[in-house]
Amino acid sequence: MTTLDAWLARYGESHRHRVNEAIHWICVPAIAWSAIALAWWVSPYAAIVLCALALAFYAVLSVPVALGMLAFVGLAIEACVRLDRHVAAVAVAVFVVAWIGQFVGHKVERRKPAFLDDVKFLLIGPAWVLATLMRRLRIPC
Repeated sequence: MTTLDAWLARYGESHRHRVNEAIHWICVPAIAWSAIALAWWVSPYAAIVLCALALAFYAVLSVPVALGMLAFVGLAIEACVRLDRHVAAVAVAVFVVAWIGQFVGHKVERRKPAFLDDVKFLLIGPAWVLATLMRRLRIPC
């Protein structure tokens, strides 16, 4: 299996421009939240199962990253509960705006999104943001 560092290095290859990186710092967590929120809207059980599968993937790569993502998932679900009947509308709006931002970032970068080469990069994006933050805070990941 590919290591976390190898995944992050490959993902980072198409995220070197400062503007693209800044956009991803905002849009990747927004997309991750909106995906959880849309799954929550369909069925809270489905959202929990999908999050558990993603967390298992992260745990294989790095327990500290998995724990950080668990905290993110907890906050995401809390937001879903608070939004209640508005969760779908907010999630769709966030999803659309964040994906537009992602593609603007890649236009600036002049490189295609990594997930076009491997769909697993849809899970690596949030780990890349989190691992970058952890490293800046000198937290081993």
